[in-house]
Amino acid sequence: MRKINALAWTGVSVLFLFATSCRKDIASNATGKTSRRAATSFKVIGYLPSWSGSVSSIPFNDLTHINYAFAIPNSDGSYQGIDNTSKLSSMVSAAHASGVQALLSVGGGGGGGGFAGIVASQGNIDNFVNNTINLCNQYGLDGIDIDWEYPNPGTQANQFLTMMTALSTALHNSGRVLSVAVIGDNDGGQIVSGIFNVVDIVMIMAYDDNNFLHSTYELGTQCMAYWEGRGCPASKAILGVPFYGHDSSQDPNGPNAEVEYNTILSHGANPSLDAFSTFGYNGLLTMKSKTSYAMSVGGGVGIWELSGDATGANSLLAAINTVVNAGGAVPTNAPVGTTVTFKGNNGLYVSGEDGTKAMNCNRTTPQAWEDFFVVDAGHGKVALQSMNMYVSSEDGLNPITCNRSAYGTWEVFDWIPAADGNLTLRGTNALYISSENGTKSMTCTRPVAQGWEEFRVNQ
Repeated sequence: MRKINALAWTGVSVLFLFATSCRKDIASNATGKTSRRAATSFKVIGYLPSWSGSVSSIPFNDLTHINYAFAIPNSDGSYQGIDNTSKLSSMVSAAHASGVQALLSVGGGGGGGGFAGIVASQGNIDNFVNNTINLCNQYGLDGIDIDWEYPNPGTQANQFLTMMTALSTALHNSGRVLSVAVIGDNDGGQIVSGIFNVVDIVMIMAYDDNNFLHSTYELGTQCMAYWEGRGCPASKAILGVPFYGHDSSQDPNGPNAEVEYNTILSHGANPSLDAFSTFGYNGLLTMKSKTSYAMSVGGGVGIWELSGDATGANSLLAAINTVVNAGGAVPTNAPVGTTVTFKGNNGLYVSGEDGTKAMNCNRTTPQAWEDFFVVDAGHGKVALQSMNMYVSSEDGLNPITCNRSAYGTWEVFDWIPAADGNLTLRGTNALYISSENGTKSMTCTRPVAQGWEEFRVNQ
């Protein structure tokens, strides 16, 4: 759950992300303008908080939707006053000028308490729907997204569907869209499957999984698979990505545990990587891979939140845009289709051990077991094959092996050149393969690559 300093929004101490919306026909909005990004069906949805970021700094041409966060509902279906309404109006105007749809996010991690009262009676539901439509009319909004984290299973979950059905009808009748935010990869029955029929967007919050590497590529695949397995149509499944990181030196429940991506870079972090010092974040490589993956299995990506981005070559939004423009293609930068050897910094070679035991880096001379064929695994990642079997990270839970007949999430890696010209290999758990200096079986457990995590290729 995202947290906000109390000074940033008086009366709201805790809030998090998000939900989004998207029109059934996203090619244009009421202005008749079409955005460069809206020319495709893939959605790029950015959040703009009332308390952070400026409208003038937003590259609207890289978005299809922008969501203003947050409006807070009361238990009787009315709304609290929206914070910084002039910013909201400015955002809507700028978005429409670029053909981007403008949404209002309702609730949030610290602002969803009123929903329990709303769903408790039909009268409150009706009041909420009417007040929401009035807000849409007042500010010229293209839709609403609902972020209730979350109803209790059972009666509340069923009543939430009743509320969302009524809201969906009213919004769709006025040419608007509805979305819902859902938590990671196990909601415990808080969202009933009927929700998928009444919303246009399911925003999957694939982050905040722990207090360090909180939003790995692997987590993204797990979350998308979970919700699509629950019945969410792929076209509605939006992969949530963070423009912020976690500082593991801070209390995960405290106000400083989450740090914006641009702030992390200011401390000296590498924009291409995912870990620096005590910070765990998503860098350019992971953001590109996630975008490519979302294009292959889902309907878009959703960003919390835009003010955390960097500028120029370090921009995460620009990285997303590059992949979308390329139709999902992400280069591996690896010698795909060739056979290579890996020598550790101990001067010894990596062996697949013919798949009979965990891999080691202890061979003085490379032979058949020390040869690896490089396979393009898609989304900017590679798989490594030796003796017709694939290397597995074992998700960092056990020493790595080379005994898989096919590759899946645990068997694909980022091929990342080190500054000294050596190579590092990063698993989808955001951890690096280590030679362990040849003293024990190799692992995929290191958040940062140093000597034991670097290899020389074909030397």
